Amino acid sequence: MGGAARLSAPRALVLWAAPLFPAHIGPAPDPEDWWSYKDNLQGNFVPGPPFWGLVNAAWSLCAVGKRQSPVDVELKRVLYDPFLPPLRLSTGGEKLRGTLYNTGRHVSFLPAPRPVVNVSGGPLLYSHRLSELRLLFGARDGAGSEHQINHQGFSAEVQLIHFNQELYGNLSAASRGPNGLAILSLFVNVAGSSNPFLSRLLNRDTITRISYKNDAYFLQDLSLELLFPESFGFITYQGSLSTPPCSETVTWILIDRALNITSLQVTLCIPQPPFPSLSSLAGNSRKLLSQNPPSQIFQSLSGNGRDPRHPERRCRGPNYRLHVDGAPHGR
Repeated sequence: MGGAARLSAPRALVLWAAPLFPAHIGPAPDPEDWWSYKDNLQGNFVPGPPFWGLVNAAWSLCAVGKRQSPVDVELKRVLYDPFLPPLRLSTGGEKLRGTLYNTGRHVSFLPAPRPVVNVSGGPLLYSHRLSELRLLFGARDGAGSEHQINHQGFSAEVQLIHFNQELYGNLSAASRGPNGLAILSLFVNVAGSSNPFLSRLLNRDTITRISYKNDAYFLQDLSLELLFPESFGFITYQGSLSTPPCSETVTWILIDRALNITSLQVTLCIPQPPFPSLSSLAGNSRKLLSQNPPSQIFQSLSGNGRDPRHPERRCRGPNYRLHVDGAPHGR
């Protein structure tokens, strides 16, 4: 980041001059969307994480912020706080439904307006409403999560993004204000068993319906409480969005017990070369998620995360069962 920050203003401005050349004639990119996790898309430069803070003044925190996320948590630097209360999940006793999207950057689940899903407790002083569930994964097992624990990554990371509904009317407003956002993060390993909630999202029938950017598929009758381990502790810290504009308004809660998915489910998301032809997908399904629409060349959606920073001390809470609608969740 330090080297990139010395890029002079004139050189940074050249990035926006591409439409002057015939090979790049077309609509100017929306500044709000002109970013990527990789610096090269379809042979064109699109700013990756080292450049986020340089190409848009509204994203300056990505380069100069002091509480940037994700982080690499060193457990020896974590302070134990026995007074943190348990996390409480409120679903109104209803099953969750919503739309699973391939956004071109993430697999994203957007819940329907009803039922409203809230989380409170832990380090949160307010009730926060669920706005999005986001899945991040890598190109290989053990290297897909944004956050790390003691320099160790995980195969995937599930992020539940909430906004403070007591102080703000929506996610956009909350992302710009103090105590605005809360993101619960769950790590995922590859094992012989599978988390039942993730099984609904990552089965072959579902994933093949969102293979390309902007594909969407409606899901219902989801029990969100099944996403969480039976018992767990958590690590919490004050950080930022891990995507532009990198606003430092996020309370992160990292669940300290990883989930499991099977190797078969992971192959639905993580491509490994050589890529098969479409006719051979039945035998090798590692080419199922693209960051592009079908009219463009296939580019894997994997590797959709920002590299972790190295934080100061964080707090660790005691072990709890998840409380659902005010009662401990049993299995």
